[in-house]
Amino acid sequence: MWKSGTLLLLSVLWASGELQQETEPRRLPPPGKLDFGYVPAGVYETLAHYEPGPIGILFHLVHAFLHAVQPNAFPHDLIVKLAKDKFGAIQTEYQKPENIVLTLQAIYYEIGFLICAAVGLLFAVLMPVVGLFFCMCRCCDNCGGEMHQRQRKNADCRRGLLGTLLFSTSLVITIGVLCAYAANQNLSSQVKNIRRLVNSNMRDLHTFANDTPMQIDYLISQYATVKNKVNYDLDNIGPLLGGRIHVRLDKEVHPALNQVLNMAGAMRETKEALENVSVSLVVLQEGAGKLHFNLSQVRDSINRTLDDPGCHDEESDATTAQLCRSIRQSLSQLQMSANFTRLPNVNPQLEKMKNVVKTDLSSVVHRGFSSLNDTPHIVIEQTRTVVNSVQNLVDSVGNNISSFSRAFPLQTCLSNFTIFISHAHAKIEDYYPEIDKMDFYRWIGCIALCCMVVLVLAFNYLGLLCGTLGYDKHASPTTRGCISNTGGTLLMAGVGFSFIFSWMLMGVLTTIFLAGGNMEKLLCEPFHTKELFKVVDTPYLINPEWKNFIPGYMYNDSELELTSESLYSTCKQNKGIYSALRLDKVFNISSFLNTTVFTKDVVRQLENFRIDLRTIILLEAEGKQNLLDFSEAGLSEINYADYLDEVNKGVTVVDVLSFAKELESQTDLMPRGPLQTALKGHVATLQRIHRQQIAPMEQAMSALNQSMRFLERTASDLPNKVTDVLEAIAAAQHLISQNATLLISQETRKYSATIIGYFNQYIEWVKTSLALEVAPCKPFSNILDTAQIMTCSFLGDSMNTFWMGLGCSTLFLLPSVILAVKLAKYYRRMDTEDVYDDVETIPMKNMEIVNNGYHSESSQGIPNPMMTSIPTYDTMNRFPRASAPPRHIDW
Repeated sequence: MWKSGTLLLLSVLWASGELQQETEPRRLPPPGKLDFGYVPAGVYETLAHYEPGPIGILFHLVHAFLHAVQPNAFPHDLIVKLAKDKFGAIQTEYQKPENIVLTLQAIYYEIGFLICAAVGLLFAVLMPVVGLFFCMCRCCDNCGGEMHQRQRKNADCRRGLLGTLLFSTSLVITIGVLCAYAANQNLSSQVKNIRRLVNSNMRDLHTFANDTPMQIDYLISQYATVKNKVNYDLDNIGPLLGGRIHVRLDKEVHPALNQVLNMAGAMRETKEALENVSVSLVVLQEGAGKLHFNLSQVRDSINRTLDDPGCHDEESDATTAQLCRSIRQSLSQLQMSANFTRLPNVNPQLEKMKNVVKTDLSSVVHRGFSSLNDTPHIVIEQTRTVVNSVQNLVDSVGNNISSFSRAFPLQTCLSNFTIFISHAHAKIEDYYPEIDKMDFYRWIGCIALCCMVVLVLAFNYLGLLCGTLGYDKHASPTTRGCISNTGGTLLMAGVGFSFIFSWMLMGVLTTIFLAGGNMEKLLCEPFHTKELFKVVDTPYLINPEWKNFIPGYMYNDSELELTSESLYSTCKQNKGIYSALRLDKVFNISSFLNTTVFTKDVVRQLENFRIDLRTIILLEAEGKQNLLDFSEAGLSEINYADYLDEVNKGVTVVDVLSFAKELESQTDLMPRGPLQTALKGHVATLQRIHRQQIAPMEQAMSALNQSMRFLERTASDLPNKVTDVLEAIAAAQHLISQNATLLISQETRKYSATIIGYFNQYIEWVKTSLALEVAPCKPFSNILDTAQIMTCSFLGDSMNTFWMGLGCSTLFLLPSVILAVKLAKYYRRMDTEDVYDDVETIPMKNMEIVNNGYHSESSQGIPNPMMTSIPTYDTMNRFPRASAPPRHIDW
């Protein structure tokens, strides 16, 4: 068995390295997460857990009783000493002090069981002896054997109390018998489940053997996930590696190119602003001349109108004269304010800017962006050879794994293991008839023991029934009925059978108690608390040369930390057999799957990446010269102060539209006439001049103002700004051409770490799967749990409950005997009874007495000879044992 099992367990080791071996930690970025799916696992059907059901309450009571009898802790040291000595020295040299100490320790541990056993043996010995003396005593008319009952005033109360106590005692005995019967039936029903449990465990072992190759094939197949992912990343090295490099470079380069792009926009806006200044200046200069002429005409016309006699006639309205004077005084404001003729033109600067914008700087910048964005393509072209080498290496790794798995004789090992399981199962099947036969005999024996107590109970219940139903309060002890007398006889029969059976019951139950109790305390409880495993795992216990037995036997390495407790616990958690048996010490293939072995060639190839980005040109010479020309366009030579002064003055001294409205309001105050009509005509003329001449000039002045202010801002420190842009471009170009090596190296290492990370994930997944999912050893722990269930739960708990129930019933036979003997006196028909000469002193209520002191002839329909032959006072001659009770005044 060991050879086949060991070969099978070794067969799962091909797919993983040493589980416990710690690899050197890597300070690399975590790779992308791969999804290897779930290892296909069979379902183990054995449920190694026992729920006793309602009878479990009795099991708990038995455990509590055993704990009260034996509260001592598990004697680990004592058992280890006895096991190491193999009990030989204690038997041959028991007088040695150390052996005496061990004996005393064993007695101290077993003291509870010994006391209970002593009580049981004492009961078994004394019960037949007491029964014998009791019988002899009754034959001599003692111990209740005399068929005479003294009459007492509380006879009814005593009879009722004794009957109640006997009935209660019988109920307790009945409960004990029922518990014993239930335990007996439970054991028989559970024995039928043994075949089901054994078959289930065997099927699980077959599942274990059949699923292991499928799980191993799945581990092999999942290398394709790594291979596909690695090939995908290698095929997309441009977007992945080149993209990362581009992102890193873009953080430094993009701002510089954006500055140039902004400068190109500033050039276009500057040209447009100069054009606007030139156009606006022409418009203002031409409009100023026309406006000056028109305003002069309007002013002269108004003066002529104001010379009208209506403004100076003495007979005219004083208000009109005053209004005329006010209008005449305000005419001086109706004239030009700004002088645009003195402003120089900007044609020289405009011509230079036209030459500057002939070069499309935006296109030059976009070519720089395109060159930078071409980084992924550059990476693809420069790494093509290395990528092909790595892909070939990845294919060879997969071929090595497949060839290694095929070289291992897995199928042969599994076939041998399956054959072994089948042969073992067949041998177990041969024992089922014997088990059923033995259980039948056991069931018959236990039923026979229960029937002994049931027989006594039957006599007790029948005796109580007959005695109660046949009771007549008017009958004297000598005239009790047949049914009542039968009840007393049945009670005495139960007493006799109690003496016959109780000592045999106690002897058998004491034996079962000692066996079952010690099995529970020394085997079952230590198994649950794992103290039993600690005994087995005691160093040098089984073999003086082995510290740990299992690794010493399997691997010839007893120093390996592999114990029966750890093996059981690991399998109990349904982990892989690899981690449970520490098979890495036998078959170590971590050198094959470890990163330092089958990925070092991949790392070496990835280190051959050589990426040169000096072909990237951010800004061509044409663009740089264009920037210099822009800085030398002469924008700083423009007299911005003169322009802004004239623009800020306004077109006229007074707002012509406001002047027209004021003139109109004054004209409305004048009386109707030629004067008012003429002035209203001048108001219309002024409004037309404002609409046709002044408004366009104001718009031109606003455009001129905005353009001049923009040009002023642009011209401010323009050479330095251009210099800064050129320096930023030069720095970015130097970064790409000279200092990008470190950046490229960092990103290449990250990319390589990602590729290697896929292999690491596969290795760790294989290790984890092998430790937790591949060949889970739950069936092996289930076998041990099943053995524990059959031994402790099926057999131990049932038999312990049997002896507890029947033992309690047997103990309660003692009070049953005493109560039955006393109660039988009140049910059986007596030979004699108490008779008294004084009617007032007769306590018997059921006796009918006539005035002459003799029994009535009609009493119970029985003739009474004492009426004619024996005087009532001659009791000492007729009944020498009878005596009258003393008189009491309350009788």
